[in-house]
Amino acid sequence: MSLNWKEINLILEELDLCGAQIQDAVQSAFDVICLRTHKKGETKNILIALSPGACRIHQSFKPIPKSDKPLRFAQFLNSRIVNGRIEEAAQLGDNRIVRLVVRRGESRFKVYIRLWSNAANCIVTEENGTILDAMRRLPKKGEVSGGHYEPEKTAAGTSVKPERNYEIRELPGSNGGTFNEQIDAFYAEQGSALSLENLREQARRNCEGSMGRITAALERLRARETEFSNAEKLKEYGDIILANAAAIQPGSAWLEAENFYGEGSIRIKLDPHKNPAAQAEQYYEQYHKAKNGLANIQAEIQAGETELHEVENKLARLLAETNPLVLAKLLKTGGAQSGPAIEKDKKRPGLSFRCGDWLIIVGRDASENDALLRHHVKGNDLWLHVRDFPGSYVFIKQRSGKTVPLEILLDAGNLAVFYSKGRNSGQADLFYTPVKYLRRAKNGPKGLVIPTQEKNLHIKLDQTRLRELESCRIEK
Repeated sequence: MSLNWKEINLILEELDLCGAQIQDAVQSAFDVICLRTHKKGETKNILIALSPGACRIHQSFKPIPKSDKPLRFAQFLNSRIVNGRIEEAAQLGDNRIVRLVVRRGESRFKVYIRLWSNAANCIVTEENGTILDAMRRLPKKGEVSGGHYEPEKTAAGTSVKPERNYEIRELPGSNGGTFNEQIDAFYAEQGSALSLENLREQARRNCEGSMGRITAALERLRARETEFSNAEKLKEYGDIILANAAAIQPGSAWLEAENFYGEGSIRIKLDPHKNPAAQAEQYYEQYHKAKNGLANIQAEIQAGETELHEVENKLARLLAETNPLVLAKLLKTGGAQSGPAIEKDKKRPGLSFRCGDWLIIVGRDASENDALLRHHVKGNDLWLHVRDFPGSYVFIKQRSGKTVPLEILLDAGNLAVFYSKGRNSGQADLFYTPVKYLRRAKNGPKGLVIPTQEKNLHIKLDQTRLRELESCRIEK
């Protein structure tokens, strides 16, 4: 739902922003910003949202969360208009463009808030219309620093009366109060992509999808646990085959013999191409593999059950959140908060290095390599490993919409060589590929993978780079 021009006028009338001081600018997302104003002992949070289908300006009565990383437009506003006073706050005719005139010291700025669903923007200009910056930089429209924007001239020359007779609407679920209060409650509950209803549904989809995948994995692991729990049977088969080796005819597919571990007789499947000793050895190998694998399977089941419990708790926490902006931020960060995020770092095996905005993870042995592959990396994360030498798996965690810079690739390559048997040679060839192009070696040792679509990289150890990386290491 978009606000019509009469509703915008009513909102501005109730806000009474003329003479208010702008004390802070907080940007919780790329298309949501809040101006905290103060006037006559009263502080108001003025929310400006440019979300498609939910463009609006109104007073927000809920806390506005800050972005974990300072965003560009908020930093610009804090440098230019914060501590300034609003001299004017008005809509330009019926065009749904709000103009704020702000004076700070000897400078005057104009802040244009264009509330068009298909072309929303917030643009700050000098008095003569020269653009200083825009929330959405649109070069094709000239809405970039140094461009020109004066919508007053366009509005004055082409103003057309609306075809519809717009009125102040009665909002669904309205419980009275000011129109700002009604709008804030409406958008929070049901009115936009940032509504609690839509965000909670998104949280359910995300978490229930994860819970379904974890549950399916646990079912497979429990089936293997049941299979491995019968390991003693495999050893018994080997013993019975050896005890009856003289009676087995070449090419036999089955052995029927007395079961001296139980009552009656037993029927054991044989490989017609193997002699009795080799057949017994095969069952012994399966026995040892099952016996050794049972502990690993049980550890994976315990880890899966813990992960399932964590996702269930996360979903409950997300559904209990009543502030849509906070909930949107939690969804964007995977539902993590500062405390749990730190705890997650502590639980991650191996070594972790924070290089700028990039995270590099190093598994130091087969167990850590396997654990990282199973629980801590995703398909688009980058995997690196030295050719022709045993050693660490190194992972570069992918950032949405970003390509791994060469410097980060070299950092990870140096770590891969340093934590491998090729370290003493001072250089090595390595290959790298996204995790989704790895496949596990059938019946191979723990953590062994076969890469596909890999690329090659030759690394000479750089001691200066390694010393810098050591300073980027995350202590646990």
